[in-house]
Amino acid sequence: MVEGGMRCIKLLLFVFNLLFVLAGIGLIGAGSYVQIKLTNYNDFLGNQYTGPGILLIIVGVIIFGIAFFGCCGAVKENYCLVMTFAVLLSIIFILEIAGGIAGFVLKDQLDKEVKDVLNKKIKDYKKNDTAAVEAFDELQREFECCGVKDKTDWSGSTIPASCCVKGTETGNTCPSDKAYPEGCDSKFISWIQDKILIIGGIGIGLAFVQIVGICFSCCLARAIRKEYEVV
Repeated sequence: MVEGGMRCIKLLLFVFNLLFVLAGIGLIGAGSYVQIKLTNYNDFLGNQYTGPGILLIIVGVIIFGIAFFGCCGAVKENYCLVMTFAVLLSIIFILEIAGGIAGFVLKDQLDKEVKDVLNKKIKDYKKNDTAAVEAFDELQREFECCGVKDKTDWSGSTIPASCCVKGTETGNTCPSDKAYPEGCDSKFISWIQDKILIIGGIGIGLAFVQIVGICFSCCLARAIRKEYEVV
């Protein structure tokens, strides 16, 4: 009876590890995607908004090593390996919860910070700062927006061609009636929030799935220990 129960737990732990490895691949993919996307706009965001993406990538890589302990411990019925797996899984659980919470916290403080940076960049643009010109032009083309709040942010200076609906530019300038009607702040902030929600959602979702793995490994470790005590 005990042996049958142990076999069942071992099988469940194997299945969990397989799913765990697939989840690790998913984490690396999602973290990389978000990291690449956010890094493209470092001029507007700063490094603090790329941290959660990096954390997910690191966790995804570590998962492969942790799965090794789980599989080896189950095959060899080794109490130490199984408990090591459970402890490491618990640590990753904490890291993922931290990454998820960090994502949601950053989302809440994002609005004001991004608007402040955009307003500073548009001032630098008007002073012909090369880096600001390149960054803001790219932002306006990519998100099909104009100015921070809207095109009136360019009052007193020429509206740049990057503000224009595609194909309506006049050299390096844009006629006011051809400029995108929406400002960049709402579009850009909404886009960043979506990426941060991906990080937070995946991190917290996978973390709670890991609770199942921790339970399986603890049950298997207890069964192995009982077998040792009987012997």
